[in-house]
Amino acid sequence: MGTREIIELVKIVESHDIDEIEIKKWFGTTIRITKRKNGAVSAAISQESIPRQVGAEVPVKSLEAKPEPKEAPQDTGVEVPPDKLYEVKSPIVGTFYRAPAPDADPYVKVGDHVSIGQPLCIIEAMKIMNVIESDVSGTIKKVLVENAQPVEYNQTLFIIEKD
Repeated sequence: MGTREIIELVKIVESHDIDEIEIKKWFGTTIRITKRKNGAVSAAISQESIPRQVGAEVPVKSLEAKPEPKEAPQDTGVEVPPDKLYEVKSPIVGTFYRAPAPDADPYVKVGDHVSIGQPLCIIEAMKIMNVIESDVSGTIKKVLVENAQPVEYNQTLFIIEKD
């Protein structure tokens, strides 16, 4: 089961009155998606040890995927009026990349000044790289997504303090 299929299952759990889904696949792969009381959804993928030959086993693999916390901008000691903050949201579902290449510097960092039309990140969707540009001029206050993490439609990616 691929990443996209798992993301679709997480969306189903989030949007419906479902607390948990568990899918067992051939050769012992299990995917369990659970909604917690606070609304956070986690996904766990594991593969049981299955004897392939006498005395041989497949090692157990486990992955815990948790949604990124939606954090407020860092407190700088100076109160920023809410109307001065702008949220850059993902226009599509895909994978978030902070830089144009794995070995390149990120487009922007916290504290950087950006202008309208300046690239902020890339979101890969269906093998197409979509450059996300700033709609406002201002200072990056918060980056809310880690590099190479999946993002949802309308998920906040950056918080910018407008000039």
